[in-house]
Amino acid sequence: MKKQLIAATLVLVSMLSFRSISVAQNNDQQLSAVILHNDSLFWQAYNNCDVSKMMSYFSEDIEFYHDKGGITFGIPALAQSFEKGVCSNRDSFTLRREVIDSSIKVFPLKKDGVIYGAILTGSHLFYVQEKGKKEHAEGLAKFTHLWLLKNGSWKMTRVLSYDHGPAPYINKRKALTLPADVLRSYAGKYKGPQTAAMYIKAEAGSLIMQIGDKNFSLYAEKENLFFSKDRDLTFEFIKKGNETMKLIVRERDEIAEELQRDSQGTDGRATGASQL
Repeated sequence: MKKQLIAATLVLVSMLSFRSISVAQNNDQQLSAVILHNDSLFWQAYNNCDVSKMMSYFSEDIEFYHDKGGITFGIPALAQSFEKGVCSNRDSFTLRREVIDSSIKVFPLKKDGVIYGAILTGSHLFYVQEKGKKEHAEGLAKFTHLWLLKNGSWKMTRVLSYDHGPAPYINKRKALTLPADVLRSYAGKYKGPQTAAMYIKAEAGSLIMQIGDKNFSLYAEKENLFFSKDRDLTFEFIKKGNETMKLIVRERDEIAEELQRDSQGTDGRATGASQL
């Protein structure tokens, strides 16, 4: 009888423990949902440069730490920094933030089992669009936000924005396989106002571009249009009849340089291109 009582007690304790864990997990999930929802609304206001709306998500004693811009204390100073900074000239320049979903983490803050706050961390990309130009990813950074429950409302009280650097290029172009004779038709030496000598050599399925002692692979998107997988660069070969005359290099769809083909090396040998 005693053994049965002990066994029943252990089962009851186990059930209560499991129930406590389940309740805690549900509470944490609900907290994460609330924090992420508020966070999304804040960044929606940020992308629209709605400074008044943005400020509504901060506490009066907000402290904003930026590894490039220094420290900002309080809502008035923070609002001014946005108005005179990224939101100062929306007609010619816009900045858009996009979170990297896989990086997001929410850490609950509790005292005596009661949730009083949360720490939100992650990484995000910033996209720049200048008037008349294509939007492009400009920067990558990390963030840590301290959210506290104050008078029944969630407010950001401390913000850390750090590890700012260039955005990694993500190639979305698809490579084609061109016949070897088409690739060979582009081989040779090219000269431009910025590049004194660029050599193009045909290889299996792609082109090799050599500038100085550095080699770069170029991949076909169309018969006469090639691209780099490492940067937003395209290379358009211009022909007259069957002869390639010049090469137009574009960065982010804007012409960076036009290079003329050296007529002395159209086969890629007389200019030394065969040594690539």
